Amino acid sequence: MKKIEFKISDEDAGTRIDKCITRKLGEEYSRTYVKSLIDNKLVRVNGENIKAHYVAHKNDEVVAEMLPLEVQDVEPEDIPLDIIYEDEWLIVINKSAGMVVHPGSGNRTGTLVGALLYHCGKLPEADDDDRPGIVHRLDKDTSGVMVVAKNPRSLRSLSKQFQNRTIQKTYIALVQGSLELDNGIIEAPLARDAFDRKKMSVEYAAGKEARTVYHVIKRFGKFTFVRLNPKTGRTHQIRVHMKFLGHIILGDAKYGCSKGMARQALHAESIIFCHPGTGKTMTFSAPIPEDIKEVIARGDI
Repeated sequence: MKKIEFKISDEDAGTRIDKCITRKLGEEYSRTYVKSLIDNKLVRVNGENIKAHYVAHKNDEVVAEMLPLEVQDVEPEDIPLDIIYEDEWLIVINKSAGMVVHPGSGNRTGTLVGALLYHCGKLPEADDDDRPGIVHRLDKDTSGVMVVAKNPRSLRSLSKQFQNRTIQKTYIALVQGSLELDNGIIEAPLARDAFDRKKMSVEYAAGKEARTVYHVIKRFGKFTFVRLNPKTGRTHQIRVHMKFLGHIILGDAKYGCSKGMARQALHAESIIFCHPGTGKTMTFSAPIPEDIKEVIARGDI
């Protein structure tokens, strides 16, 4: 069994041991992999087994026995993809409504990850084995543009850009009623709903910061066509913020509006990010899907 041995440097002192080891191993290995080594007692610090949250000290002696990298636990599937752009670093796709991004409870097949593995052959290992290459996600019934990493350097670069909130995302939506203001900012922290763990809700005491900027494109009799820019990336952020504002997204039955559309009328219109390989600013967009266009053309629900 392969083994690595090293001492904790000044730079890594004060950092969790799982992060230190991941850095040492390089881009091919994730923190999930390192945690599995620790959980299996294959990592020793100064001769002792430790937990993943152990904080390293300068000159700690680390010994880790390596396990073979596991094969990704997702089967490739021959599912057509609407590809907007692709190179050796990344792939940008227009995800259709109804497609789940990654496998989960009740959704092991028919996922975007399965389609991408078939198309690309392989994707870089992420912190979750079911999400190779995935740096952000869209809800099942949200359509639109997504970027996926194709190699470890791209995965790390794009993930860091999302963490630093330098990636710009724009959505369009159709919402109930007529928004009072042409432009606005919604600042309301979000947390898991206390009564339904599959939903999110505004929670000032324990919620995480969430901010969404909106701009009204056009008002209709019973709904408003709006453009939104989430400045944070919380689960269901736009959907919950629009409910909080009193204007639930059409078709969003989970949050209280089952009319107007067969699915929530939410579409990821565009994304802007720095290319991991060239450093150039890249902008991609996905056209408004037909079901949303039909409601706009009709002007009524």
